[in-house]
Formats: sequence, structure tokens, C-alpha cells
Amino acid sequence: MGKTPFDFAHGQDPRAHPDRALQRPLPGSVLMTWDPRAEWKGYAAPTSFEDYATRYESFFKMRRQGGIIELRMHTDDGPYRHTHAAHNAWARVWQDVGNDPENQVLILTGTGDKWMMGDPKGLNPKPAAELDPDHIFQRMMDGWKHIESFIYSIDIPTIAAVNGPGVHTEFALLSDVTFSAPDADFMDPHFWLGSPPGDGQGMALQALMGPKRAAYYIYAAKSILAPMALELGLVNEIFPRDELLDRAWDLARYTMKRPRYTRWATHNILSRHWKKAISEDFGFHMAHQMLANVASKSVVPDPELLTDPRNPF
Repeated sequence: MGKTPFDFAHGQDPRAHPDRALQRPLPGSVLMTWDPRAEWKGYAAPTSFEDYATRYESFFKMRRQGGIIELRMHTDDGPYRHTHAAHNAWARVWQDVGNDPENQVLILTGTGDKWMMGDPKGLNPKPAAELDPDHIFQRMMDGWKHIESFIYSIDIPTIAAVNGPGVHTEFALLSDVTFSAPDADFMDPHFWLGSPPGDGQGMALQALMGPKRAAYYIYAAKSILAPMALELGLVNEIFPRDELLDRAWDLARYTMKRPRYTRWATHNILSRHWKKAISEDFGFHMAHQMLANVASKSVVPDPELLTDPRNPF
């Protein structure tokens, strides 16, 4: 793999001494030069890093250095298993991270060799039509807000390091820059399992690879392996798994050398198309998914469809 412009952000290759690179203070690092608590009587400070890192520690391990915050998804410090409780918490995680002015670049990654796994214990026990209406409403709002909040609440550069295969890669695709391990894959399983593709994954595929290509990959539930994802423009670079997170930190440090206003404005320019997609399309997608899931009166995922070959082609 050839060198990229941020290889030598500190005057030497950080991969040669990753621990030393992590400990080195960043130039112009992010000590706030102005404190509103000193001037604004009655100022209500945002939730502190210590508070939200502790509150969400069952779902994310967080660390922050020099304005760069890393969120590592996990379950019991192993590969992350997605649950309804986590699904409910995500929107608030994005809001708390976005509200904290000491967070200036975000890195999102997983644990071990999996990005994210579904939890078999969390599968729906009965059709959505038989659930309490408030249960359905909460599930809909959780799905709606965790996408909306990722795009609208986080006004800093975002880097995803997809450390392996898994589900719900929409947040990786919605990030400004996406690095991938060689064995990562990207796919939308909803139609395969009996549900419309309304939770953001299908929208991300449509935007990045084009609606015609995305339609086939969604209908056929075809996996998009990392090399194809690179070719189609879903990811920016592929790195060996043991280098992946270091490379994300390299880019984050390189980004932090630019002025704060430049970082903020660049993120907003680069993510504007996602804001337009959320405003124009996402509500339509989510509403149709929820309507179909209730009206079909079937369990989603459908156990019979789950045992079918994913791609008959």
C-alpha cells in the first residue's frame, strides 16, 4: 500500500511507533481558550466526557486524546452484538458526543474481527402487528433518531474503521471517510428477511453506488466484499486489520492540524449530501419500512426466509 499524504503527520511514520504516536501531544491541541462558564451566568454545561463514557460503557468503549474521540463498539469487550437497548441508546450517544466542544474528530470502530453482529436473543418474538403501539412507536423513533442524530448532531469530521464483516454498516458509510479491513463486507439484508430497506443502509447504498446498482444488491441481498466496496466507492482504503485503527488515528491527527473552523466547514460541505438525503428521503424510507412490517403481520426477520440462500444468483 502506497504512502498517503498523512503518513508523516508527526515527522515520522507513526506505524513504526504506534504507542509513542498515541502519547505525543498534538500541536495546537484542544485546550479550550475560552470558557463560557466564566462569562455566562447560569450556563448549563453539556454532559461531560466522563459522564457519557460511563453511561454508555456497555455499548461503547470511549477514549479521547487531543480532541480526537474514539468510539469502539463492544459487548463484554468482545465483538459488538446489537440489541434493542443499544438501538435505543445510540441517538443519545451521537447527541452527547456532538454537544461536547472538546470532541473535534470522531473515530468509530468495532472490536475484534467483527464490525457488528445481530443478537439471536433479540429477534422479534412475534409480528409487529401484535406489539403494543407504544413499543412500535419507540422502535420507530429509535431507528429514525439514531440516523438523524448521526448526521445532524455531529458537526466534526468522522472516520469509520470497519474492522470486519457485520450488519448495520450504515454508520460507516455515512462517515466522511471509511477505512476497511480486507474481510469486511457491506450489504442490506432487509428484503431478504422480509422487510423493506428503510433503516438507512439502503439509502446509503443508493447514494454511494447509484440507485440501479443498489437495487440489485438490495433485492438479491448480495454481500459487497471490501475490494468491491472500494471499487464502488463505499470505502476509501483497505488496510490490514492490525493497522486499521492506527491509520484512522493517523488521518485524525492530520485533520487536527487544520484550523477548527476549517475542519467544521469541511465536514459540513462533505456531509451536505447526507443532510439532503435525510431531509428528502429518510423519513419516506423509514415510514414505509414500519408500515410494511406492521401490515404484513409476519415476524421480521422471517425464520423461513432466514434459512433460504441469501443470493440465488
